[in-house]
Amino acid sequence: MIIIDDKYISDEIIEEQFVCNLSACKGACCVAGDCGAPLDKTEVKTLKKIYPKIKSYLREDGIKEIEHTGTNTIDDEYGYVTPIVNKGICAYATIDDHGIVGCGIEKAYNDGVVDFKKPVSCHLYPIRIKKYETFEAVNYDRWDVCKPACKNGKTLQVPVYRFLKDALIRKYGTEFYEVLDEIARKEHQ
Repeated sequence: MIIIDDKYISDEIIEEQFVCNLSACKGACCVAGDCGAPLDKTEVKTLKKIYPKIKSYLREDGIKEIEHTGTNTIDDEYGYVTPIVNKGICAYATIDDHGIVGCGIEKAYNDGVVDFKKPVSCHLYPIRIKKYETFEAVNYDRWDVCKPACKNGKTLQVPVYRFLKDALIRKYGTEFYEVLDEIARKEHQ
């Protein structure tokens, strides 16, 4: 285990390899699961604010779900989450001509329509963070739908933390990432 400030980081974050392979998994992480993506309180406010701007990027069934349930819902385990359609696909998901699921929020961000990329829990996946009273547990989440990403990561020799550099910096800052990178490099010389 690696400890940086109040973050307890699983060794798997630096030991396992991972690079998304959307042509193989088709974005299954946005479709499978028991609930939508976990959100923090600021993201709940942000989604309410940006919804009118991103609505045109979303699928019709996603729009209907959001307008019926709201821009977020509540899950017993995760708290605030994105709504899902028919107990499956995220209401904010898009599907391209090749059947690959993406994020409507991220498409709007890439087009310069909004300044919010997507929920940080999505950006960080396969890292999951659990907050406790005095620390945060930063863990690698294994999921069968991500087997192609694990295979791709091994082929390319990219550790999880390096694949998620931008997301980790977004969540914890550049200094945190640099410390993690230095520790990882020392442990794997």
